[in-house]
This record gives sequence, C-alpha cells and structure tokens, in this order.
Amino acid sequence: MLTTVVFDADHTLLDLDPAVDGGLAAVLGEIRRLTPAAAGVSLADLRADFAACLAERPDEPVVAVRRAALARSLDRVGLGHELDRMATLFFARRFALTEPFADVIPVLAALRSSYTLGYATNGNSRADRCGLAAQFAFEIYAHEAGVPKKPAPAFFAAVAAAAGAPPASIVYVGDSPEHDVRAPQAAGLRSVWLNRAGLPRPADLRPDAEIRSLAELPAVLAGWR
Repeated sequence: MLTTVVFDADHTLLDLDPAVDGGLAAVLGEIRRLTPAAAGVSLADLRADFAACLAERPDEPVVAVRRAALARSLDRVGLGHELDRMATLFFARRFALTEPFADVIPVLAALRSSYTLGYATNGNSRADRCGLAAQFAFEIYAHEAGVPKKPAPAFFAAVAAAAGAPPASIVYVGDSPEHDVRAPQAAGLRSVWLNRAGLPRPADLRPDAEIRSLAELPAVLAGWR
C-alpha cells in the first residue's frame, strides 16, 4: 500500500533557474561595478563556471560547489578577495527569488490528507526559504546527518527511515531520470518522472509513471490504491 510521497526540490517543486540567474546577475552587476576587467564577463560565463565545478566535484555539497564556481569567476577578474561578500550576495538574491511552480501548493494540499509528504534533495533549497514552509512531514538534505547525495542508495534509505515506512510503500517524484527514477527504483521505491519540458524518454527508462505537470499526480496515485 502506498503511504508516502516524497518530492525532489529543484526543477520539480521549485522554479530554480530564474532564481539562480537572478543571483548571478546580482554578482555580475557588482563585479562590473568594481573593476573594468569584468566588462567582458557574461552571465553565460558564470553559468559555465558552475557547470565546470559541478562536473569536477559531483559529490560535494552544492554550497561548496557554488563557492568554488564564484571563486573561479572572481579570480578571472582579480577579485578573489571578494568571495565571501559575493557568495552572500548570490545566496541572498537566489533565495529571495526562489518560488514553487504554480501547480505545487494546490497538489500538496490535495495529497496531504491521504499520504505522508516528504521533501528530499541533493541541493540547498531549504523548504522554509523557498515558499514551502510547513508543507512536509519530513525534510532530507544531502550532506546533513551523514546522508550522501543521490543516486546513492543510502540517500533513499534515509528517506525510508524518515518516513518510517518500507521502501515499497514510498513513491519518489522528480525531474531527473538518473537521480529521481533509476536511483529510487534501484532502492525499492516507486518513481514518478515529472517531465515538465516534454523531453523524449530514454529507451531504457521505465518510471512507474510519467507526468508533464504535478497536477496530474493525484490521479496517478489514486489509480495505484
């Protein structure tokens, strides 16, 4: 019997990209103010620095990866000494702009009376700083209390422990084929792939369900009861 629905955060519940771009834009504006050497630096350059650092440090906390990326961007224009201030600026703006997608709060309200709801993420999107305070029975953040990042099986073991339920009674909902479909299934959970962008499904990907909007989720889950 399905008892628990657990959600990924970024790009699943939270519209993260505009918030990150807003944080990077704030940093870019400040470094351009501080030095003419930054005149040729673009938002795309700052995004690329993060992508490169994430590829180099996939198992590190997201905050550490973001700081490394900002350090790389700042060193390029001779502003490495401004790292702490720029990181504070970035995160303040990023959290101020982070909001749930429009379909999130109504769906959580619709599910809450029938299921235990959880929030489990590799990232640093704290629910209470992103418009999702008091929405979940439990929250799990990778790198807290020894929890590793997805796709590690121990991440999903922590989910089951927090839920107080066997893996087979839990469904994980997320946007990443690797982290949110294959990994939870390998750990014994069911999975729902939230494919907001309508991407082609990889030939070897077999989620228990695929949806384009979170609004489809209650009907999918009702069909499993």
